[in-house]
Amino acid sequence: MKACRVSLPLLVLLGAVSFGAHAQDPNTSQDPGQSAQGRGPDQRGGRGGFGEGMMGRGVMGTVTETAPGQFTIKTDSGDLYTVHYSVNTRIMKGGAGQRHGQGGDSEPPVNPPTPIKASAIKVGDAIGASGEMDANAKSVGAVVIMQIDPERAKQMREIEANYGKTWIMGKVTAINDVRVTLQGGPDNATHTFVADENTAFRKRRDPITLGDIQVGDMVRAEGAVKNGAFLATTVAVMGPPPQHKDNAAPPQQ
Repeated sequence: MKACRVSLPLLVLLGAVSFGAHAQDPNTSQDPGQSAQGRGPDQRGGRGGFGEGMMGRGVMGTVTETAPGQFTIKTDSGDLYTVHYSVNTRIMKGGAGQRHGQGGDSEPPVNPPTPIKASAIKVGDAIGASGEMDANAKSVGAVVIMQIDPERAKQMREIEANYGKTWIMGKVTAINDVRVTLQGGPDNATHTFVADENTAFRKRRDPITLGDIQVGDMVRAEGAVKNGAFLATTVAVMGPPPQHKDNAAPPQQ
């Protein structure tokens, strides 16, 4: 199947997994000795994870080669990337169906991703990885690796095709009256949306106002292009998914 470099819908899912994974057994998704040859984010000194992933710190492609501690993948543009993993990398099989809360805020998938071993990923599989990305070396020190079924990958490409048309997402870099500038997107470029009296603002499930949004916030805006500007109908300030009691990590002793 074809692959797509830096899929925003995928990175949202990867980010949700990277937050929720801390509550899981760290040994459930790795093979023995996995860290010996992997260059995970801890070894690269990178930051990786949800915040970075939302800014395009990731890659998606088809596996062309597997080796201890790494996968080689081919992107839709034909580039070959090396995805390095370690014992600190969460390796998951993608869940089905991403839910959206009020205001477009993402919630955990209907069927949450499940941990798998690195050996479960084979040549020909589609995977996405989020973490510390080195575009020059074409490598990623993965925080999260997600095995994706072909139908899910197709849906992600269709959603991404509407970026800038029906939705935009990124980190707030400037607010000028009703005009908000974001840094993000597949090209990690500058995007702007405007709000009017009909725009609804939310942070998780709580209603907020434009005045509550601050520079540095990660937001997702849904709407449409009108008169050459993206007019937002809903704006959601994004954050880590809520921790459910059943999955909550035990208190520290």
